[in-house]
Amino acid sequence: EMQLVESGGGLVQPGGSLRLSCAASGITLKNYVMDWVRQAPGKGREWVSRINSGGGSTSYSASVKGRFTISRDDAKNMLYLQMNSLKPEDTGVYYCGTGTLRGQGTQVTVSS
Repeated sequence: EMQLVESGGGLVQPGGSLRLSCAASGITLKNYVMDWVRQAPGKGREWVSRINSGGGSTSYSASVKGRFTISRDDAKNMLYLQMNSLKPEDTGVYYCGTGTLRGQGTQVTVSS
């Protein structure tokens, strides 16, 4: 069974940092294009970042570029999202996924 489990969310003050993790089972992450998406309260899902299969080129939405970094540890079969300089508008549930496969999400709240 393919499964993704996100972790690392929490409450952080504006300007702070968090690192989200996505643990995979039943799927080898390096073989897939992997995305992080988020959903703010009362809003639709927003794409945040992507890492491509194989060599792992990356891309980011304009709202997070320069602040967030997506990475992948192939030995551990893990996906990460390092989030720096967090803003209140970054608040939401963050999901990792590929295609229709998504985890359950992890809550990120940026507030003073």
